[in-house]
Parts: sequence; C-alpha cells; structure tokens
Amino acid sequence: MDIFARPGDSFWNFSQVFKMPLQLIIDSNRNINTQILTTGQRIQIPGFVATNYKIQTGDSLCLIAQRLNLPLYSLLLVNPNLEPNRLQVGQMIKIPQRITWRLINGKQNFDYDIMMNDIRRLLAVYPFLQTAPIGNSVLKREIPEILVGSGTKRVHYNGSFHANEWITTPIILTFLNDYLLSLTNQTTIRGLFTFPFYQQTTLSIVPMVNPDGVNLVLNGPPANEPWRSRVVELNNGSLDFSDWKANIRGVDLNDQFPANWDRERARNPKYPSPRDYGGERPLSEPEAIAIADLTRRRDFARVLAFHTQGEVIYWGYENLEPPESEVLVNEFSRVSGYESVQTIESYAGYKDWFIQEWRRPGFTVELGSGKNPLPLDQFDEIYQETLGIFLAGLYV
Repeated sequence: MDIFARPGDSFWNFSQVFKMPLQLIIDSNRNINTQILTTGQRIQIPGFVATNYKIQTGDSLCLIAQRLNLPLYSLLLVNPNLEPNRLQVGQMIKIPQRITWRLINGKQNFDYDIMMNDIRRLLAVYPFLQTAPIGNSVLKREIPEILVGSGTKRVHYNGSFHANEWITTPIILTFLNDYLLSLTNQTTIRGLFTFPFYQQTTLSIVPMVNPDGVNLVLNGPPANEPWRSRVVELNNGSLDFSDWKANIRGVDLNDQFPANWDRERARNPKYPSPRDYGGERPLSEPEAIAIADLTRRRDFARVLAFHTQGEVIYWGYENLEPPESEVLVNEFSRVSGYESVQTIESYAGYKDWFIQEWRRPGFTVELGSGKNPLPLDQFDEIYQETLGIFLAGLYV
C-alpha cells in the first residue's frame, strides 16, 4: 500500500501508526534514504492494501477511523490531497486495510502461470520480498527465486524438480504466505513469533525448478512443434503425462548433478525418457544449471529440496554430511512425524551434490504417500506435516 509522507514523518512513525515492524518497512523501501523524507514522498507499507470508501451522510474522518478501528493519521497518509473539513457525500477516499488472509490458493492444479501470478500478488502486498529469475527453462520460461529475510544465515528451499511432484510448489508458497502473514500481523505460527527468523535468516525459495515439466503434466503437451511430437513419442504415444518426472527434453533434473553421476547413469535409461534419464553429461540442462549457479552464488548454509512420496527425509551422502545434519534431521522428524533415512543407493541428486561440494546440511524431503501426482485432497494434511519442517529450517 502506498502512503505519502507528511511534514515531520519518519519510518519509525509509520511503524507505530500501522503496527508494523520497522525493518519490514525499511526493507519495503530499499531505494529510499530513511533519514531524509520529503513531504509527499511515496512510501510502501507492507501487509496492507488501500480500498475505496464512499463518504456517507454524517461521516467525518474521526468517525470513519473509529468505526474501522484505524488511526486517524493513517487516513491522512493514504489520502494526501484530502481536506478533512471539506468532506462531501459521495466523495471517494482510500481506506487502509490490513491483510489477514492468504493470497495463495494452493488447492488447485498449480501450473507455471498460476505460480507467476501469485508471486506478483505477493510482491504487491509484501514489497520487502525480492525476486529475480535465476535462469530459463528449455522453453524459455523464467525460473524465479524469492528472497525473504535480512539475516546472515542463508537457507534455501526448492520444489518441483520432478514434474509430477508439482504439489510441492503450492505447499512451499502456502508456507511463504503464512510466514508473511505472521511477520506483518505479528502473530505466531505454532506458538513461534517469526520476526526473529526474519532478522536472523535470509530464505531463498525456488518454488518450481521444472516449469516446462509441470505444465506438461498439468496441461498436456505444448501446442508448438517439434516439442509436441517429441514428448508424445517419449511418452509412448500417450497424452496422459501423469507419470512424467523429467524436463521437456526428457532429462530427469534430479539426476543431473556431478555427484557420482556416472554411477547413477549406469543403472538408468540411456536415452530421453519420462523419468530417470540423467542426460549425456552432468548439468546439461538449463534448469539444473540455473539452480547450481544460484547455489554457488548464494553460499547457502543448508538446502532442503522438497519432493513427494514416502514421508521420509534423506540427509546423508557418502558420509560427507556434517554432524549438524543429524541434529537438524532429528528436529525435522520430530515436528513432522517423517522418518529420517541417512543414505540410500541414489546419486547425482541436488542434495548429494550440495553435501559433496560444501560439506553442509542438505536434505531431500519426500512429502505425502500414494501415487504421484499426489491428489489435492491430501494438501491440508501434507501442509500440516511439513509446516514444522519449514519453520525448523529457519530456527534450528
């Protein structure tokens, strides 16, 4: 929500008027010198929208503010040209409205366009978020990263490496939405105040690593050739892509990382396929390159890759994981009920590569159980199980 500075205003004043943590307002206005405000300067207040109100007979700003439980000064800040003593019946003014509800509706077929639209909606209401593309998919879709927080501990969550595990994307974004609501309304999640997490941690989220694959599973093959014919051929002529895990080129993105890639390739398909083909070489695919480049650039303290199937958390790789990993996974297991498994005969995955290269905690979190894609009627149960992991990833 935009407000307009008045004589003598300060960011501290705005934080008091709107009952909003000062740091969130500062981070929502990164291009503004907080020490020098000019009259009429536009300031963004997170967690609010401005709605229209038509003046009724007998209205005054004081009565409107009392009726809506708003500070009178907030009405002056959103209506810079308003003359309080000259209100006219039928006149339209702006009213600040605090957002206390989710903007994300995760319980739907959550394709790339829905995700991008929802990210734009979140950015409009929570301008302390930062987002930028980390790269493009094969079909040139931008792969967004979202950053939230101002702390020195850097944590990364990602989802939808595998196309038919797309439910991980709305699960992650629902957590982000709840985190933003908790920050701006100063409410708790499971009894925890979250603003200290914001101060201590910078959370990086890539909610959809494989946008082309997700759209293939949800919407069917692309209309343009040669992609349509190629994917239908790889899918044995079927237009049902519910078993498809790979990117649009038939490369499994979570078999793309240089961590015993040769061993994984030896037992998997040698040609493009709906699943398990690791490509002709590690990091051949633009989506895998993008997430690898981001990981090198951000220097994460820990990473969590969210997948589906099994209600289990994998946390080891070749005994290269640090002792801290076991402490973390024990907490993740405690708060979710998920089983912790140190290692399995699996290689070339993102968390394997992260552990190998940085000797820091990396996790593959497998949500839910059943047949992929997991049905949306499991969404609430999966979210409640996973919520503790999202939180613990920030506070442990």
